[in-house]
Amino acid sequence: MGKTAFIFPGQGAQYVGMGKDFYDAVPVCRETIDLAGEVSGLDMKALMFEENEKINITEYTQIAMLVAEAAIYHAVMEKGVRPDMAAGLSLGEYGALLVSGVMEEADLFRVIRKRGIFMQEAYPQGGAMSAVLGLDTETIEKVCEETPGQVSVANYNCPGQTVITGEEKAVAQAAEALTSAGAKRCVPLKVSGPFHSPLLAGAGEQLEEVLAGITVREIKVPYLANVTADYVTDKEQVKELLARQVASSVRWQQSVEKMIEDGATTFIEIGPGKTLAGFMRKINKDVTVINIEKLEDLSKLDTL
Repeated sequence: MGKTAFIFPGQGAQYVGMGKDFYDAVPVCRETIDLAGEVSGLDMKALMFEENEKINITEYTQIAMLVAEAAIYHAVMEKGVRPDMAAGLSLGEYGALLVSGVMEEADLFRVIRKRGIFMQEAYPQGGAMSAVLGLDTETIEKVCEETPGQVSVANYNCPGQTVITGEEKAVAQAAEALTSAGAKRCVPLKVSGPFHSPLLAGAGEQLEEVLAGITVREIKVPYLANVTADYVTDKEQVKELLARQVASSVRWQQSVEKMIEDGATTFIEIGPGKTLAGFMRKINKDVTVINIEKLEDLSKLDTL
């Protein structure tokens, strides 16, 4: 019998209306979204369900995404499906933290609200990110090292897709060199900062201060950290890894490979979009991926 992993997407999959059908129909989902509003002081229903510009601004995107993921997660749990392990891409790691039981849900909402603000404000000069398609990671890392200025790998998403991050000029220069080195394309991303770059080290330090006031509990369900692509086994490591994550590479492909190595055969993507399912097809086609984004998607779990 294979194991089941819950996985949570990151920033970029958000849209107005995400989670609304769950809010309207499932009491525990309504309670989750209302709790987030109380904790954050934001009108979560307006942010998530009504047309607005804020939903695509990092400081609001992050809490909106996590709250949608948390609400859908509770609906999945009500169906009786239980995870053996969990992981999330970038801010999605906070969804995995919820699964692990290592922090109170209200505390996770408090932390992600601050994380979004810190990351929004960390590098006001702008910065840039670009997705590199069709090139091996070794070449990408080498080009980044050889490019003047600050540019490094932000995300190891899947074979053939790696994201670079850093100063605008350095990212553009690296993208040019990577195209010459054989990349199919380098696609600039619409982001408000150089996320998962050492340029955001200050945001990580601010986050560390917030985390200092949060209670960490024993880990009930194993989860993997983006920074290490390995399980967090000691609760004392949780805060340090979350603080480091802001300015470190997201090792998503390696995290998925680790879960498969440990027996995961079913991956349930919880939250908006199908980004992780797309990555999964390139990482390993033999595993089952179920995406739970809409209320009607819950019926997919009946076969488990």
